[in-house]
Amino acid sequence: MVEDKKVSVSRFIEELELEVVHKGEDTDYEIILSDINRPALQFAGFFEHFAYDRVQVIGKGEHDYFSTLDRDTRLRRLEKLFSYEIPVLVLARGLDFSDDTINMAKKYNRIIIRSQMSTTKFINKASGYLSERLAPSKTVHGVLVDIYGIGVLLIGKSGVGKSETALELVKRGHRLVADDAVEIRRIEDDMLVGEAPDILKYLMEIRGVGILDIKNLYGVGAIRTNKVVEMIAELEYWEEGKYYDRLGIDEEYMTLLDVPVEKIVIPVKPGRNLAMIIEVAAKNYRQKNMGYNAAKIFNEKLLKKLSD
Repeated sequence: MVEDKKVSVSRFIEELELEVVHKGEDTDYEIILSDINRPALQFAGFFEHFAYDRVQVIGKGEHDYFSTLDRDTRLRRLEKLFSYEIPVLVLARGLDFSDDTINMAKKYNRIIIRSQMSTTKFINKASGYLSERLAPSKTVHGVLVDIYGIGVLLIGKSGVGKSETALELVKRGHRLVADDAVEIRRIEDDMLVGEAPDILKYLMEIRGVGILDIKNLYGVGAIRTNKVVEMIAELEYWEEGKYYDRLGIDEEYMTLLDVPVEKIVIPVKPGRNLAMIIEVAAKNYRQKNMGYNAAKIFNEKLLKKLSD
């Protein structure tokens, strides 16, 4: 189950290093949407379809237009604006809030803050920050490795050899992202990004050895903080008589956070070099994305041969 994400305004202010103009001592709101609203129409008196549940940003255009209105009109518009439960009102470009605005914020217990950035830069930064923080996420038991630029998620039953295989891949020059627990976020409709929980960053557990610090053992070139998940490799114990795909024509997918990800199943038994197999699988995946599918070409040649 994917839980709804929220970001408190206090955290938003702290992490984006914003200036607090007014915030009640016990006042805080939660931001639930990454979209940003510029209340230009509201300043003009149009409140139908007002997206009040978003962060409200005032730029120079809105600020200068509002200052042209007579005071009674400004007070009516401010009264109406702050009567909605907006999470926070931000003034960009280091512009000043009027005393009327601050007094109205106090009356309705709203939060107003200021940024020194230009309006466009602030909106881009705030939207990117919120998109990341509010992205749907889940934690998957597995190992995420960057192999030739392809994010490969290794999954399988406990003890099947995921961490040992990942360690061999690191020795072969690839990079560890997360071991044991992978936090996956959907940052776009079809993009999944995985990373390790803070407490497990750059660490790997090898049975019989213990906890390894990959960053210190192999250097910063052996790790990365996050990676797009593009392929899943499921390791499973070899079962006699079970069918395993030998040609790679039929593509299998696994759904994570409503996003289908290509998956291969690799049977595990003594003598198989799993690290090398997964390395080749990542190369093959990359080759298919570039338009060359060896399995399909082989199948076409075989069908042509049989029809001759």
